[in-house]
Amino acid sequence: MKTVKWGIIGCGDVAEVKSGPAFQKVKQSELIAVMRRNKSKAEDFAKRHKVPFHYDTAAALLGHKGINAVYIATPPSTHLKYTLMALDAGKDVYLEKPMTLNFIEGKIIAEALKNTSGKLTVAHYRRKLPAFEKVKQLLGEGAIGKVQCADIQILQPRKSELIADTDDNWRLRPEVSGGGYFYDIAPHQIDLMYHYFGVIKGVAGFSSSDNTIELVDDLVNGIIHFESGVQFRGIWNFTASGVNKKEECVIYGAEGSIRFSFYGEEVQLQHNNGTEVFSFKNPDHVQQPMIAAVVDYFLDKAENPCPVEDGLVVMQTMEQLCGRWS
Repeated sequence: MKTVKWGIIGCGDVAEVKSGPAFQKVKQSELIAVMRRNKSKAEDFAKRHKVPFHYDTAAALLGHKGINAVYIATPPSTHLKYTLMALDAGKDVYLEKPMTLNFIEGKIIAEALKNTSGKLTVAHYRRKLPAFEKVKQLLGEGAIGKVQCADIQILQPRKSELIADTDDNWRLRPEVSGGGYFYDIAPHQIDLMYHYFGVIKGVAGFSSSDNTIELVDDLVNGIIHFESGVQFRGIWNFTASGVNKKEECVIYGAEGSIRFSFYGEEVQLQHNNGTEVFSFKNPDHVQQPMIAAVVDYFLDKAENPCPVEDGLVVMQTMEQLCGRWS
């Protein structure tokens, strides 16, 4: 394989700006075809983004012999089905988060990978954005001394700009999303903590809901103990008052702290000599750095930037934080 030739399953809002155009901009990468169940919308996406082929079924797209990899950008309810279909068709897979509806489905994908030569990367793309790479660099350099603990506070009103707006609001349908807004945005945050601090030793958490829909958690509160000794606490509240609106992570060390937003482009380093601020500019298509890393992995030029095992850790941790794990 000299070029990764992509097909996209689910060319909706996420693929429109965050990811789709990047497949055409990364070196040794081409976007060949897209699929959406609404044929006219698939055709419209293909025309606007100059994609040669469009389909209204995943089977038809996977049957395209010129495609050797697929990006699965549908809601989580179809991730398992489409991933297994893609692997069976001999395609490598770039899979949106959360990787599945639940941990059990994630395990099925992990087992399927063992019986195929196919490759799979989970789209925890913040790992490759400059601000979060800077955080990892500062931690590695010991900029705040021995890391002691980390704190995440996500306090958002019911209508939040952090949550992508859709006509049917499928994120509040657990049979489609897995579990409300927490399942939509927390994978990125939990993944970064795992990426920074390593193996997780223990998790405890609780959740509650103002909603009568089962598994839609409005409030999630939990702690994580890492084998490295780092302690983590986090709270996600999606019914917060506007005056309490907040979105922040602080990592505390013996000699200072690192403060950042998951949706910003700035990192603050506080230490005995004062405060340093590092500013960054995200690419127009925020998944582009991760897609470049995935292309290198698929072409055997680099390691997997986020393997299925990491996705499983995130799925298990989410269920534990929600109090669902047994």
